Amino acid sequence: MSRLQSQLHRLYGVGEQPLRLIDDHGQVRAMVMTLGQPADWSQLSAVWQGVQADFGLPAPAIAVNGKDAYQLWFSLQTPVHASQAAAFMVALQARYLAAVPPHRVHTQPVDAATHDAQLPPVEVQGDQWTAFLAPDLAPMFNDTPWLDLPPNREGQADLLSKVNSITALDLDAAMARLTVSTSVPLASTIPASQTTLATQHGDPRQFLLSVMNNETVALHLRIEAAKALLPFEPRQ
Repeated sequence: MSRLQSQLHRLYGVGEQPLRLIDDHGQVRAMVMTLGQPADWSQLSAVWQGVQADFGLPAPAIAVNGKDAYQLWFSLQTPVHASQAAAFMVALQARYLAAVPPHRVHTQPVDAATHDAQLPPVEVQGDQWTAFLAPDLAPMFNDTPWLDLPPNREGQADLLSKVNSITALDLDAAMARLTVSTSVPLASTIPASQTTLATQHGDPRQFLLSVMNNETVALHLRIEAAKALLPFEPRQ
């Protein structure tokens, strides 16, 4: 196993492509947030900086998707159920990207059709490669969110070696604070008098239901919550 494969396995539980986000037991170790059309690091960096400054979480890996977007790759030290991962991503989008048009943001896992993801580095079309990026270089790729040449695999391994996984305790603490403090500033869309949304709900399913059923929440966030909830509802 190469150094790069070792780092991908350490962080995301896989050393080869493609990455299957949700395993046979409904568990997740990787979460991805993509923002594009156009790619704008100044917007996605709010998430990257916010999870560190506001919740003390390790910085997710930064990547370009080889076509039209930036990505944040979150690693979980211990697998969690896909519904919890989906709820976390919806809450992050609500807190930091509520003002961004919904068609520009894609989070995984969301539904059963998005189990697979392409971990960088990979060539997505002629001379356009996905790649992990150093934070100080990320702003340079707004206009061309790809590399023209295959990224150096040792360099990619070096970048990933500095990324740490979110522990189960830290994920639970961050989710609790997100649901209470954001309520969700779903961001400035909810009046202060209605900041009790989800404070009673410690589990991700109840949080998603609260978002989906709250008419004061922006419609696109309610739709995202519904999409995140649907695959994990019990079947009759």
